[in-house]
Amino acid sequence: MKQHPLHQFAYCPVCGQPTFVERNEKAKMCTHCGFVYYFNPSAAVACFIRNAAGELLLVRRAKEPGKGTLDLPGGFVDMYESGEEAAAREVREETGLEIHQCRYLFSIPNIYPYMGFEVHTLDQFFECHVADFSQAQAADDAADILVRRPETLSPDEFGLQSIREAVKRYKMQ
Repeated sequence: MKQHPLHQFAYCPVCGQPTFVERNEKAKMCTHCGFVYYFNPSAAVACFIRNAAGELLLVRRAKEPGKGTLDLPGGFVDMYESGEEAAAREVREETGLEIHQCRYLFSIPNIYPYMGFEVHTLDQFFECHVADFSQAQAADDAADILVRRPETLSPDEFGLQSIREAVKRYKMQ
């Protein structure tokens, strides 16, 4: 049986009382002050970055979860930022590249483990284009840059479940 997504929260964020109980599968309610919190997923992005030759730029994860496994450049969407803006920022932060085109592909719900906490996410996948990868440098959450042909990708090389599923879908397009 799945745990409630807010199972780690026992105290009401408004009044601080330990009376924060399940209301339904996506909300908790404080029996002291009546506050109801509806839990929604955090938005995240991941990018299939292609060059003019049709190759893909991948990164190797520098941090847990999945440290050392392959990944797509991406991360969480900041407040007041669109998915496309987050994609451009994350690609720039992790590779130093500026994308020229960004096309939404699909989304996949995910649970991202962060320091013992389950972050429910909605991972938005984009296909982004750059002229070439010659200026790419691994930075931020990326330990290394790899360039591969799409047909050579194996989902098992990727450390995060939603990325593995996205690679399967992308290869079928």
